[in-house]
Amino acid sequence: MEPHAQTEIARRDPSTVMRLSRLGSLHQCRLSFMRQLTRRMAEENWSFSRPAFEIDNKGVGHAVYTAQGPDRAYSLVAFAHDLPPDQRSDRVIAEAWDATFTLFDGIPTADDIDRLSQNVPLQEAGRVSEAELSLSRANRSVRLWAHVVDQLAAGRQPDLEQIYKVGYLMRTTAVYGSGKFGAADREKTAGRSEVSGPFQIEMLSVYLTRAFVRDLVQHMAWVKGRDQTAELDPDIARWLGIGNSTGLGMAPFIVNHPVLFNNWIMVREEAISRVRSIDVASADEARVFRDVFARCKQSIAWWRSEHPVQMEKLAALNSDLQEIEKYLAKDDLTQNHPWNRLILWSETALTEEGQELLASLILEPYGALVDGLASCMADTDASAQVIDGTMPVSAVRALIRNSFDWALNLDWAAAENCARAWYVSEEKLEPRLGERFEEPISDYEQPLAPARDATLAFEALQNWPDDAPIAEFLLRHPEHRHSVRRAQISRIAPYGEIRDNTISAQVMPIDMLRAKLSFFGATHFDPRSDRWVRICMYAGAPYPEELNTANADLWVYPEVAQ
Repeated sequence: MEPHAQTEIARRDPSTVMRLSRLGSLHQCRLSFMRQLTRRMAEENWSFSRPAFEIDNKGVGHAVYTAQGPDRAYSLVAFAHDLPPDQRSDRVIAEAWDATFTLFDGIPTADDIDRLSQNVPLQEAGRVSEAELSLSRANRSVRLWAHVVDQLAAGRQPDLEQIYKVGYLMRTTAVYGSGKFGAADREKTAGRSEVSGPFQIEMLSVYLTRAFVRDLVQHMAWVKGRDQTAELDPDIARWLGIGNSTGLGMAPFIVNHPVLFNNWIMVREEAISRVRSIDVASADEARVFRDVFARCKQSIAWWRSEHPVQMEKLAALNSDLQEIEKYLAKDDLTQNHPWNRLILWSETALTEEGQELLASLILEPYGALVDGLASCMADTDASAQVIDGTMPVSAVRALIRNSFDWALNLDWAAAENCARAWYVSEEKLEPRLGERFEEPISDYEQPLAPARDATLAFEALQNWPDDAPIAEFLLRHPEHRHSVRRAQISRIAPYGEIRDNTISAQVMPIDMLRAKLSFFGATHFDPRSDRWVRICMYAGAPYPEELNTANADLWVYPEVAQ
């Protein structure tokens, strides 16, 4: 195949991309972590087995699902529980769940399962070992679960409309990795190619969890219906994803990991830039885009939310889809930088939600051009955290100005600009966003306002000589170390800083949650307040026994009936 002609179109500027309203409008794309995983498993011909499924008639017991890659095996050990309805809670402080899980490094022995059975169901109150890579739990979507069990037990298939409306039979309330509660640290697996990318262990855990949930609901239907029980239609089962409830705990992550978050954003921006730079597209590439766009419209038609902000965004997105259709009716998408023209048009014709949807969709015909960028999304640069004390004050000031010019003239004493404060709740040990002037929380504030802190550092540097080494300044003012570190990190992480005020009266934490979850590959974002959101993962994906190279990637877009 001939390489594409290129006229270099630069990546979009961080000052445009890194606004919270835009980050809160990001959509999944080819580079999303779930799709990276399913592509890899199919290409490497992973095999899957279920060595144990010991669940009784009350739905209590354990199961093991093993994924065997070219070099190693990973096993999901799942525990099913009979949870009284009054104990079912999506809060991170819950103490009981419908199901609990761990991803085991290898294939567990009977002794391993016995040890895990005494710890995994306790979650935070238990302890796992370095042999475990993740710890998670999930609750049933009660009404849909009951509907599917009842219908199958009566020999019928569940109602597709109800499945489209909810999207999942269980939702996870946490998937912990990277050393929490005794699980293996990231360093143990970072060198393994199959899980070296961000969150690949967690994505594998959720992928196998979905197979368990399907099998469990089938089992519970059989318990109720016995011989008359219907087998869940695979075409219906495929639209059952795994839900997830995510709250404020995820928001600080993208502030606390500027290099990692930069790598995600920069890789996506590089992919968009590469496709925009294509001079001429083939008719087949244009056809792939049109096909994916039609399928994407179907997915958006199933997207529901009761949150006023998201309802407004969805209404606008549906209007955007109509505008895109009008554009596509007049353009064959093959000549004269077709993708760049489409993106430039979207910048004035569509909302940010529509713009970012298009930016994701134009990548779909070009896997060969962009998929390799996925290898650049992890953060492997430990040296980035080391402050260069020899850097002159003038250079640090310039770096701060480059990332935070918008913030330097804000009145940070004004109530509306510092109305909120991030802190960790002592009772619940989870991040909180409080009202600074209504609650006694300022003494407990977490450093999650980089713009304000950078401004304070900039002001403190004003009277220092340009050529003084920054180490001298930090000896006098160690309280500004974190801001100087972030300023220096910006040299390699231009997309590492949010270009908005994270403690303003208007801040919407769900924008931060959505930004991160879009890279996971989540769809159908459904905010339940400005601080927590429900999503769906793997809806449409092939189950382990179905996975192959033909269905491993575009599963996120539903097939449209011709």
